[in-house]
Amino acid sequence: MNEEQKYDLIVSPVITEKATLASENNQVVFQVALNATKPMIKEAIESLFKVKVTAVNTIRVKGKVKRFRGLPGKRNDVKKAIVTLAEGQMIDVTTGL
Repeated sequence: MNEEQKYDLIVSPVITEKATLASENNQVVFQVALNATKPMIKEAIESLFKVKVTAVNTIRVKGKVKRFRGLPGKRNDVKKAIVTLAEGQMIDVTTGL
């Protein structure tokens, strides 16, 4: 996988209250591409952030059907990856790459 594909794989960090609580356990949450696999995510995170990844868990969230101005619409499906880092490693998601 080349560098461009790695940047396309990791869409954005997820910064929520729950993701902040996970950071206490050496975990970082990212939104990733829908076709991303766990080995691909691990390789991309290790090479882009220069850290050691011990585990990757993924969650696929189906988009909700909502109404906008009375018309039905659908939110996009998203895939999140919870990346567990090795002891002593950290990623500062507020600074960017």
